[in-house]
Amino acid sequence: MQIGSLGALYAYALAIEHEAEARYRDFARHMADCGNDSLAELFGRLAEFESGHAARVAEKSLGIEIPFIAPDEYAWLECGPPAPEARAFIFRMMTPRLALEIALRAEKQAKAFFERVNAESRNARLRALAADFARDEPSHIASIADALARLPRPFADDEEQGGDPTIEQQR
Repeated sequence: MQIGSLGALYAYALAIEHEAEARYRDFARHMADCGNDSLAELFGRLAEFESGHAARVAEKSLGIEIPFIAPDEYAWLECGPPAPEARAFIFRMMTPRLALEIALRAEKQAKAFFERVNAESRNARLRALAADFARDEPSHIASIADALARLPRPFADDEEQGGDPTIEQQR
């Protein structure tokens, strides 16, 4: 995808930031409901950061024609019209690990997008703006990766899983 104008880059940046803010708020609420206060706090902090960043991007883009970007183009969870049943199912299945993996993938994709625009654009202003946007992502990636590393490691499908050690035949 070739980004040919400042307006288009701002449009994509705003779409990415708004999606991130909305999902982080969803994840924070879900983790709080599940009693995982540390992840609820992390996701809440990331939502606030994304909200502030979106506000700064919107302010910088004042007076620039911003094209429409379909909201589902950068959706983390679903595309198309939201279906309450599908959303409820996703959150019923949402574990701390899954929420962090979804967030990590989205942050890495955002960073890669801005780096690609920086590398491919012939417009110096676009490159500089894309590089500026890309600089925000590593701190998010690091926070999420750190939280993910602190979670207990799941068993691999082919890994032997011990039974109940109090039952004689499983010792």
